[in-house]
Amino acid sequence: MSLASKSPEPRPGILDIAAYVPGKEHAPGVAKVHKLSSNETPLGASPKAIEAFQAMAFNLERYPDGQARALREAIGAVHGLNPANIMCGNGSDELLGLLCHTYLGPGDEGIITEHGFLVYKIQILAAGATPVTVEEKDARVDVDAILSAVTERTKMVFLANPANPTGTYIPVDEVRRLHAGLPEGVLLVLDAAYAEYVRRNDYAAGLELVSASRNVVMTRTFSKIYGLAGLRIGWMYAPPEVIDAVDRVRGPFNLSAPSIAAGAAAIRDQAFVATAVDHNLTWLARVAEALEAIGLRITPSVTNFVLIHFPDEAGKRAEEADEFLTRRGYILRAVRSYGFPNALRMTIGSAEANEGVIAALTEFMGRK
Repeated sequence: MSLASKSPEPRPGILDIAAYVPGKEHAPGVAKVHKLSSNETPLGASPKAIEAFQAMAFNLERYPDGQARALREAIGAVHGLNPANIMCGNGSDELLGLLCHTYLGPGDEGIITEHGFLVYKIQILAAGATPVTVEEKDARVDVDAILSAVTERTKMVFLANPANPTGTYIPVDEVRRLHAGLPEGVLLVLDAAYAEYVRRNDYAAGLELVSASRNVVMTRTFSKIYGLAGLRIGWMYAPPEVIDAVDRVRGPFNLSAPSIAAGAAAIRDQAFVATAVDHNLTWLARVAEALEAIGLRITPSVTNFVLIHFPDEAGKRAEEADEFLTRRGYILRAVRSYGFPNALRMTIGSAEANEGVIAALTEFMGRK
């Protein structure tokens, strides 16, 4: 065998990972497309964030601040946090991966829930550890099921709250009960990517729990309500020991200078965020009510999307609805890989997009 005939082999287990597939973007042959598959905000980014991004165009030859101080200080100011306990990343995805590579290895287990974000499993496997999936109840996290799955090999528990793609959440008391039941050596990762959208008195993103604990971290993102998905900005609030450990494996310049500037401006523009919240609350209720009125089941959501369940009936299933909508320029997200083979996830979009989907699905459900 010649030296050139054999390629390098990945570490065992890598090729067993199912790669993450983003929501589709295109509808071939359709003049106007409404992309409602990736939970992007219909309002775009704050004008202040855009201005800050553009201003960085004249300094692109310079390396960014490797500690993202301006962004960490802005996050700290808005949320009342010590910037020393904040780490920023190339989207919260990077931070989730860094946590896994820092705290997991072969022989360890990371607990995820039945319909949880697919990236958790990918990163656990990439670290050489074993994902343990626990069932949910009615598309909601079951704290008792998680606690029952904990073993001496458990090193990490992932909790998306609110969850994607269900849009459901568990109250802060349940999060506290989960934490109280975990061994001190288990890291509880609270993924609060959709926290800004939640308007429930019994919800908390996790800031207080992190502040009072040594084994809890919270991750957030600028990709949703802040409209900066294209810049890939995430942040993590964590105890000093976790920040120190993860910082040792983090890339030295993992955020670009334009991202740092735009993120800092975006989070300080809370008036823009309030407008986005109001738009979402109005249309979340309208969309859910309208779709339920035509016979579709909606999982109650506190986020900027709804999970739509279709009848198990020929001609009315999710796959057929997806094709019907795509031909009309409305792109939703199929969620078979999340355990919902007969459902679609719809991002709350512009008024035009929302009304268009309601009209199209009304037509779809009325077909003979």
